[in-house]
Order: sequence, then structure tokens, then C-alpha cells
Amino acid sequence: MPLENLYTAIITPFDTEGKLDQAGLQRNLQFQMNEGVNGIVVLGTTGEVPTLTSTEKRLVVEIARKELKGNASLMVGTGSYSTEQAIANTKEAKEMGADAALVVTPYYNKPTQEGLFRHFAAISEAVDLPICIYNIQGRTGQNLETKTLQRLFEFPSIIGVKEASGSMMQMNDVLELAKQQNRPIKILSGDDGLTLPLMSLGGHGIFSVVSNLIPGPVLQMVKAAAKGDLETARSLHFQMLPLFRAAFIETNPIPIKTAMRLCGMPAGNCRLPLCNLAASNEDQLRHVIRSLPPAWIKTDF
Repeated sequence: MPLENLYTAIITPFDTEGKLDQAGLQRNLQFQMNEGVNGIVVLGTTGEVPTLTSTEKRLVVEIARKELKGNASLMVGTGSYSTEQAIANTKEAKEMGADAALVVTPYYNKPTQEGLFRHFAAISEAVDLPICIYNIQGRTGQNLETKTLQRLFEFPSIIGVKEASGSMMQMNDVLELAKQQNRPIKILSGDDGLTLPLMSLGGHGIFSVVSNLIPGPVLQMVKAAAKGDLETARSLHFQMLPLFRAAFIETNPIPIKTAMRLCGMPAGNCRLPLCNLAASNEDQLRHVIRSLPPAWIKTDF
């Protein structure tokens, strides 16, 4: 599967009663497809996976598989702080037609680097499905070190890394390591604001949050960067930068769901323990949306 350019980490929309908005999810997926994204990630952080029931998780994957129709890759978040559960999740994703799994480093129990290696190795050996490793110390409390990645790149099912360490030096190290492999290993940003810096060093794209709202401009930026047209990519980056900032003014996905709701897109509120955006931050978000080029917003605002 091509792991490059733009993968949208899609939200999970809820209706006014807080239930899964299946029709809204279909609409959002169709919007992404119409804009030409390369892939969709479901059951991730942006999709509020910790609050979804088992039935809802299956429905989200089923709807995504049906709507994408093979025209874009479907990546399913299958990570857990239990290796056994992560294996079970990844097996189920494969059975449901996922093209790949996004597996976050185990959170809360803070394994050692050896434990992290054994965790990903066990999943890779148990399930024949492409795996993208997701490293985000800010949420998991543990950084996956580059020397551990080096060992993990020996497993052919590991095809890439969602790099969200927040450290440009670590990003440099991961990119350098990937280039030394005898097979393609794709490194994509996990932070919208660091997409262009990462790609200018040889990265391959973005797992984007803001592309829930403006997939077209994000895709234009990463395609321009991939072609080496840094002038165009830089211009788009700075036009989107206020939204990159605003999308993380509070915990993701609170701001992006608020932005989508303001623009008339299916979103709904977040489920507790995530709550509504503070009024002052919502005012700031409104201002940012109004400052974007009007052609970027596909719905009324």
C-alpha cells in the first residue's frame, strides 16, 4: 500500500444524543474521497477511540471500508497497552478489510525500550498486516528511541512511522535511519505544523488533523513538497499555520470538531472526559476560520 502524502485522521461524529452519527461519518468520508486523500485513519486519537464501544468500533471500520471502496487506503488504529489486546485488535482489523494498522506505543504502563521492542515484534509476528508505528510521547509517556526502531525495521511488516515525538533532532535521526534500510520505510509527520519541515528533510507526508476540515490545501502542500516545490509548499504552510495552531489550542480533537461543527460539517460534541471548547478559544477559532481563503471552506460559515 502507498504510505505517502495525506492520510486524514478522521473524527468520529456524534449526533445530538451523543450516539455515533453513521450518516455523518459517511458524508465526511465522501468529502475526503472527493478531495483525493491518499488514506483514512479510523479509530485513532482524533476519532476518540477510547470512548467508543466495541460495537461502534466495528461500525466505524465497516462504514469506512464500504465508503472508500479501495480508492484510498484504510488504516485502523489497533494499539493498546496490552500486547495481547493489540494483537487481537490487529487481527480483527485485518479480518474487516483494513489495508494497514496504526499501532501506538503502549501508554500508561511505560514499558522499557526492550518491552517496546517485544511489543511491536509480537504484533508483527502474530498478524500478517502492514504496520505503521505511532510514536507520541506526549500522550503515551514513553518515547520510542531510534535505536529501538532500528531493531524493529528488521520486521518486513513494519512499513513506516507516524513521527510525533515533537523533537526535530529525533525526526532527523529517524529519517536518516529509514534511508539506510534496504527496503522502503515511510516516515510521516504526526503534527500538522511540522509536516513541511519533516518533508523538506525527506519525509513522506502527514497524518493530518486539520485535513478533516481542509483536505484540499493540505494535500496541495504535501504534493508540492514531495515534488521539491518548496516555494509553493511554504506559502501553503504559512497560510494554514494559524489553523495548525488553533487545532491544538485545547486537547485534540476538541478544536477540530468545533471547527467542523461551526462550518456545518458532521461532528457533534466530544464524549466525556473531553468537553466543549472554552468560549474564549471558540472565539479565537472562529476568527482563524474566517481568515482562511473562502474557497478552502466547502460549507457555509
